[in-house]
Amino acid sequence: MPWQLLRQKITNDPYYRFQSLTELRIAAEHGIRIDVNTATVDDWLRLPGISIHQARLLTQITEAGLHFYCIEDVATALGTSVQRLKPLELIMQFCFYDPDSLTNIDRIPLNTAPAESLIALPGIGPVLARAIVRDRTSRGDFCDLLDLQERLSLPNALTSDLLHYLKF
Repeated sequence: MPWQLLRQKITNDPYYRFQSLTELRIAAEHGIRIDVNTATVDDWLRLPGISIHQARLLTQITEAGLHFYCIEDVATALGTSVQRLKPLELIMQFCFYDPDSLTNIDRIPLNTAPAESLIALPGIGPVLARAIVRDRTSRGDFCDLLDLQERLSLPNALTSDLLHYLKF
């Protein structure tokens, strides 16, 4: 693949899975970073050598409120050596988030939250909250935000508002 095309793909595709350390270096040169304390499963899967199981484990750890402060913390969580992860550190960021900060938003698990919790979200009133609970009860869990939007025919603006308040 020509270098320019590869660079364009890496910088324009937020889900591009890096295939080599060369690609990681290109990503780092273009300012692409993964904040390990807010990374999603998809973010972790961008890194070469990270399995779906490992990505889920790391995401569960941070969702439980634990923080990674350095590459050694990530290696310990995965039960692997620091040397194996060291090359990935090029694009990893270890940001600290104060849990008492007013800017932190507690994300609500959409597939288990009762209607009363959903009402507290922006743009969700009692009618929509009951519709969400009724739909997931009859048709199963929502896969992601797009699935929620499609199944309930939500407008784009509301879906955008809910982006940072829900987890699946």
